[in-house]
Amino acid sequence: MLLTLCGLLTPLLRAEQKELVVGMEMSFPPFEMQDSSGQPAGVSVDIARAMGQFLNRPIRFENIPFDGLIPSLKTGKIDVIISSLTMTDDRKKSIDFSVPYLKMGLAILANKNSDIQSIQDVDKPGRNVAVKKGTTADIYAMQHFKNAKILVFNDESACAIEVGQGKADCFIYDQISVFQNWKRHQDRTRAILQPFEQEEWAMGVRKGNDDLRKQIDDFIQHYKESGGFEQLGVKYLGENKKALEDLGIPFYF
Repeated sequence: MLLTLCGLLTPLLRAEQKELVVGMEMSFPPFEMQDSSGQPAGVSVDIARAMGQFLNRPIRFENIPFDGLIPSLKTGKIDVIISSLTMTDDRKKSIDFSVPYLKMGLAILANKNSDIQSIQDVDKPGRNVAVKKGTTADIYAMQHFKNAKILVFNDESACAIEVGQGKADCFIYDQISVFQNWKRHQDRTRAILQPFEQEEWAMGVRKGNDDLRKQIDDFIQHYKESGGFEQLGVKYLGENKKALEDLGIPFYF
C-alpha cells in the first residue's frame, strides 16, 4: 500500500513543481522592466516570484509585446499574464481573470501651456490626444472622443515627447505613467492625477483553467494579508504614493 501511495503522490508533486510561464511586456517601469544586466525586474516580477514560492513552482518569464500577451496565453506559450493588465468586459470574452490586486485610474499628462484641467476639456475640435496602442486609454479615446484627433503610438515615451514638444495637447494613460512622464518632462508638461476612469488590474489565465485561477486568487489574498503589496508600494512607488496622498487620492494597492 505504501508503494502505491508513493506512486500516486509523485506525479502530483511533479505537477505542483512544474514551471509556471509568466508573460509580460518589460517596458513599463516600475512594474515590468529589465535591470542593468537585462534580467526581469519590477513590481510585477516581485509579485510573480512571490507567487512561485507560494505555489511551489519555478517561474520563467517571457517578454512579449503587450498586444501579443493574450494571443500567447490562448495558444499556450505562457500560463499567466502579469503585466499591468486591466480587467475589461471585452477581455473577459477571451480569457479569465484572477481577483483584482490593484486599482488604477486613467489620468492626463497635459502640455504646460495647454488650458486642459480635466477630461471635460479634452474632446474639443483642434485638440490632439496621444495614446499608446492597445491600452485601455486607447480604447477610452476611441469610444468617447468625437471631436479631438487621436494620435496612436507604439510606446508611451513617444506619447510623452509629443506632449512635451506641443505636437499633442495631452497624453492619457494610467496615473503611474502620467506621474513618471511628468517627472521626466516637468519643464514642459503638467500631471493631472485625479483619475477620470477607474480600472482594476488582475492576472490573466486561459479560459477554463480554473485550478490555476483559484490558486492565484489564494496567493493574492495571502500576499495582501501578509503586507506584500504594501511593501512593494514603499519599495517602488514611494514618491508617487506621497504625491497621491498629498492630493487626497487613494493609493493603488
